[in-house]
Amino acid sequence: MALTKPRIIELLLVTTVPTMIVAEGGLPSLWLMVATVVGGTLAAGGANAVNMYVDRDIDARMERTKGRPLVTGVVSARSALVFAVGIEALAFLWLTLTVNLISAVLALAACLFYVFVYTLWLKRSSSQNIVIGGAAGAVPVLIGWSSVTGTVSITAWLLFGVIFFWTPPHFWALAIRYRDDYAGVDVPMMPVVADDRSTVRQMITYAVVVVVLSVAAGVTGSLGALYFAVAIVGGVAFTWSCAGLFRDASPERAMRVFKYSIWHLSALFAAMAVDVLVRFGL
Repeated sequence: MALTKPRIIELLLVTTVPTMIVAEGGLPSLWLMVATVVGGTLAAGGANAVNMYVDRDIDARMERTKGRPLVTGVVSARSALVFAVGIEALAFLWLTLTVNLISAVLALAACLFYVFVYTLWLKRSSSQNIVIGGAAGAVPVLIGWSSVTGTVSITAWLLFGVIFFWTPPHFWALAIRYRDDYAGVDVPMMPVVADDRSTVRQMITYAVVVVVLSVAAGVTGSLGALYFAVAIVGGVAFTWSCAGLFRDASPERAMRVFKYSIWHLSALFAAMAVDVLVRFGL
């Protein structure tokens, strides 16, 4: 269970189910939601487990990750890799048989991107690692939409963009808190290679883009007042919380921004689902 990084998977699923509700214009069948969630969980878990396998050397040297199972020896590296590949294959088969092929292909593509582009290539070589690599975490909305419609619409791509641009300020807040950890293992996260003001300026820019894309997704998805209120008010508050790091870039303040970013994304997608269900009387 620890190999799959369940707390990260929780956040991915928070974005998948509401997207399915918007795509359906109501509540999809319980079986389809369960099948999509199970397949998405397996796919994300497999990708996360491969990430732990690849990063076990630096995980052992970082305070935040030194308790992971491959570092402590609870699980062997070989067993972890077999487990990861096994559940990834199972995810593809499950989604193909119970949902549709496009959802299965999207899930597999997200895994391959996360492993080969982010983990093996960008993470240790580029300060843009989380900017580009974060695309993998945005794919669940495409999976959710395609599971219902069999296609990927403009609204789905806008929601993809929301998560894509939300990821850098979200993760860089955490990286500010653990800057010394990343510096100690030569991982060039933005807060390690750039000064605080430069990092925060970029965080604010991305947060503003999140607000714009959130509103655009609401327009194309025909969402209502509840969603727009959360998208605008919550988005402005997210941007303001990032700007607060100009005055105080302490680890404590950075963690508050990190936690608020999770709250905002969760609230945004929850509002999306509630808005559709309430307006259609479901």
